[in-house]
Amino acid sequence: MKEANLLFSFLYAALLSEKTKKRAEIFFVSLAIISFLLHLAIIALVDLQIILINDYSKLLSDPISAIYTPFSFILIYEVYLLVYYLPKSTTIYIGKQYEIITLIIIRRIFKDLTKLEFNSNWFDFKANVNFTLDIVATIVLFFLIFIFYNLNKKNEINQSKLQKTNDINSFIKLKNVFAIGLIPLFLVLSIYSLAHWIYESFFSITQIVDKIKDINKIFFADFFTILILIEVLLLLFSFFLSDKFNRVIRNSGFIISTILIKLSFGTEGILNTILIVAAVLFGVIILAIHNKYDTLEVKSISNLES
Repeated sequence: MKEANLLFSFLYAALLSEKTKKRAEIFFVSLAIISFLLHLAIIALVDLQIILINDYSKLLSDPISAIYTPFSFILIYEVYLLVYYLPKSTTIYIGKQYEIITLIIIRRIFKDLTKLEFNSNWFDFKANVNFTLDIVATIVLFFLIFIFYNLNKKNEINQSKLQKTNDINSFIKLKNVFAIGLIPLFLVLSIYSLAHWIYESFFSITQIVDKIKDINKIFFADFFTILILIEVLLLLFSFFLSDKFNRVIRNSGFIISTILIKLSFGTEGILNTILIVAAVLFGVIILAIHNKYDTLEVKSISNLES
């Protein structure tokens, strides 16, 4: 048992500590800057015909498309933050999911800027319609995430007033174990997905590159599938801790929200936007109602103590 505790402490310090989080931030931000400059340099070399690339590499056609590359590394860092907050705060963990899907949309906007058709019949072109939907979705999601984190502050106040038990501490330790296991899993998945995307985007010599899934569907579809499985397991384990109706509904609602995000990767256009916005809106409403239950419980405890 002592050896297991020592191993857990070592892995936690190596993967989930504040120091590791800071190092990861510096690493991925630096990588994003370097990748952006490198992408710009490759575009310049292609434009000068110093490097000859096949016609199917869309991300080498315009300097604006270079913004797509650093956002890919920022998203990987957001994935790490999501796992980092899993054992620390369920609501912040869910909020990081919402941040990730919003950043994916923003990255898509930068990619689609080069495809816009500027004429009086704006909505006659699919690229223009998708761009408009993404712009509107970004504003709505940004506002919903703001509401979600405000609700989380209220949730944290309520939780601080509710007495913690040894069972809660055990559940937090279980979430730490899940988070420690998720980091190497997602690291391998992200490296594979990124390498696959780079090859197909820049080095493929066949037209199949136009038909392959983009990096969102290569990585994030699998990513959110794993998250759903983890959340279901945590929901089941949480019954050992509490069977309170509002807590069960909140956790179940967050799983539904994650499933809706996962489903969005298999869709395009307006349906994709509707699923994403619905997922975040559903999570916001679930947290708001859950907070009402907790507020009543806190008032009840305060009345008993007074």
